[in-house]
Amino acid sequence: MQIGRHSIDPPLILAPMAGVTDKPFRILAKRLGAGYAVSEMTTADPRLWATPKSRSRLDHAGEPSPVGVQIAGADPAALADAARYNVEHGAEIIDINMGCPAKKVCNAWAGSALLRDEALVGRILDAVVAAVDVPVTLKIRTGFDAANRNAVRIARIAEAAGIAAIAVHGRTRDMHYRGEAEYETIAEVKQAVRIPVIANGDIDSPHKARDVLARTGADALMIGRAAQGRPWIFREIAHFLATGEELPEPSLAEVREILLGHVRALHAFYGEERGVRIARKHLGWYAKDRPENAAFRAIVNRAESASEQLRLTALYFESLESGADARRALAA
Repeated sequence: MQIGRHSIDPPLILAPMAGVTDKPFRILAKRLGAGYAVSEMTTADPRLWATPKSRSRLDHAGEPSPVGVQIAGADPAALADAARYNVEHGAEIIDINMGCPAKKVCNAWAGSALLRDEALVGRILDAVVAAVDVPVTLKIRTGFDAANRNAVRIARIAEAAGIAAIAVHGRTRDMHYRGEAEYETIAEVKQAVRIPVIANGDIDSPHKARDVLARTGADALMIGRAAQGRPWIFREIAHFLATGEELPEPSLAEVREILLGHVRALHAFYGEERGVRIARKHLGWYAKDRPENAAFRAIVNRAESASEQLRLTALYFESLESGADARRALAA
């Protein structure tokens, strides 16, 4: 799939997720098979661009191309300025957030709340596309609620504005992440426009990926929550779509090395104190559904230093590999 001059190969995209898709996670996902990864949502409010959180989100040094940055806001001029600012700081693709269902975002008339005002959507897209010379993409939901599914109309507005690709999460805003994704609406969007359409929602296995492509006709898939703790899902899906064969699950030894590398990258990127804190949620996702994971989280979350966090993590996975009692190993 093409987004402007950028070839997305394989056509598998890590979804932008606030507090999750930072630079260490994006680099890891790309290394493990994602063709493209979009940054966490960044604000269009210039008063917040100098905060530590925003500065870390503007750091793209060493990140494989294409670098995609998602911006959020409700004012066309402010979003245009934010697009220019992020391109100046390394963004090669700008993505506009009209899909976030979070209450605090929607209360500011941003994210999926924008779907209620199609005229404003058009003004925002026109302003951002005109502001930068890199491709601009759009992330939406199928509508604000069940009575107002307007994804097809929004997609046509986007195409007319010069949007390079549109990602559709197959739920309305009021569904948040409940219920099943409505792939039929994504299929309607695909039929309505000529620009690439990216299907998003509940894609959690190679077989589901193939099914969603068949049901929607989408040009690419976007994967979010299923990649948390399983960043190798991208290579599994890519291999299955290319060959029809399933890759074996990664060994515990490989998972341990992927996880330890990820945690070290978080420590290096954020500094020890913040990196240790941010790593805790990733450790929980990696250990989810593994033996004694509750005991592991209870102990490793008490670690205050990078070295102790790494030591306990390595010990936990080594105990699983050897068949030893993980609870006793951690307590020893």
